[in-house]
Amino acid sequence: MSYILLLLATLAWSFVGVLVKTASTMVDSAIISFARFFFGVIFLGISLYIRDGRLQIRMGMKWIWIGAIGKAANYTFENIALKIGYSYGNILVQPVQTVVLLLAAGLLFKEKISPRGWVAAAFCVAGVIVVGWNGTPLGELAEGSGLTTLLFTLAGIGAAVHVLSQRMLLKTMDNGNMNLSVFLLSTIIVAAPIPIQSHGFIGPVSAWAWSALVLLGIITGLSFFWFAEAIKRVPFAIVAIVGNCTVIFAIVWSYLFFRDPITIYVIGGTLIFVIGFLILSFAKPGHKEKPANTPAASSRIDNSVGT
Repeated sequence: MSYILLLLATLAWSFVGVLVKTASTMVDSAIISFARFFFGVIFLGISLYIRDGRLQIRMGMKWIWIGAIGKAANYTFENIALKIGYSYGNILVQPVQTVVLLLAAGLLFKEKISPRGWVAAAFCVAGVIVVGWNGTPLGELAEGSGLTTLLFTLAGIGAAVHVLSQRMLLKTMDNGNMNLSVFLLSTIIVAAPIPIQSHGFIGPVSAWAWSALVLLGIITGLSFFWFAEAIKRVPFAIVAIVGNCTVIFAIVWSYLFFRDPITIYVIGGTLIFVIGFLILSFAKPGHKEKPANTPAASSRIDNSVGT
């Protein structure tokens, strides 16, 4: 069962780009951000109530607000970029998040980053640059892939802020109620500008688009539980390898569903930052890059752990 939960979480995260792209045929990115949190809170709240018989929502803590702002930025920038770019583009969020977490570990928490950690970060940065460039002439980057890469970079920074908040909050809260509090506040944050900025329904109403919005909420609310349960029993080597297959699946789905062009630059850049993930995931015991800070484990503390 643990292996099934791990696979479910991995597959769920890999479908985010396709689902956002599908939902964007009906509503704008602001509504998608709101729906991801709104439905996520509903499904997560039901799950926690069934498990515990009560809900513990805490809004007065500093790190709840920091995490909510980070996660709101993550979804907002990611959804805008997915709408204007390719459905596999959010594979860039994870390596950016990994680099930011490494820098935070060294600068904020004064942890020593080993040479292996810096090598992993270099691979992640190089991979993001290659995928973002994608062979585009430099003069066109600002209008095309350069803009989406910037948006995904901002989304990755937001995701990293969310993970950092979790590191602080897990000292006093359980993972489920912590995410419920953060996601509820994030819902309010992304909902605030909707009356002024959102265009609401921008395309034909369809069952596929509505299903995509609901599935995005399920992924936000429940994939963390699937992953958290899986890593309790599945060997870490399997978690690292399967968890990092998310980016591969995302590329496959983008081609199958939308025929997004998969160039040699996308494939090469993806392989480069996956190598960085694996270098960090299999750091030698005793290094400061703990599993909770790796892309396969802690970066996924949140929703997805990232998504």
